[in-house]
Amino acid sequence: MDKPQNHKKLNIVRMALMGLLFAAAIILSLVEDAIHLPMPAPGVKLGLSNIIIMYALFFLGLKDALLLALLKSMFIFITRGYIASIISFCGGLSSILVMFVFLIIFKDKISYLIISITGSIFHNLGQLSAVSLIYTNLLFLPYLPVLMVFGVIAGVATATLLRVVLPALDKLGLR
Repeated sequence: MDKPQNHKKLNIVRMALMGLLFAAAIILSLVEDAIHLPMPAPGVKLGLSNIIIMYALFFLGLKDALLLALLKSMFIFITRGYIASIISFCGGLSSILVMFVFLIIFKDKISYLIISITGSIFHNLGQLSAVSLIYTNLLFLPYLPVLMVFGVIAGVATATLLRVVLPALDKLGLR
């Protein structure tokens, strides 16, 4: 097979993988919305769909992780409106960028767990920043400790679930 045709085939495979990852992120988000776990404050969730974003960042790269976060935010725009979409995108963007910086700085010296916890905390901070900018007359500082504690819990949960899924992804040749 010549190079242009091989390149075209790889692009099709990558596009299909991104479509599957986007679908998985949406399904995990919907499953999480359907499961009504007792949470410490309104809007707090485990962020199961962020497992997909972390996978994309760790194994596909920054560009694909950002694309998935953007697609996820666009889906949220369609289903929940522009404010939810902005909040989602700000959380996802800050999370991805911080995790990417940690991956560059610490390379192989940092665990998925630490990166996941850091990403989760910055996801919450990004969302809180967006909410604070949108609703300028409300004070959200008292909400910060709850978000930080739950960020650690959510980071541990998503890192653990990613670790559970990685062997299956290895068998599929996706890592």
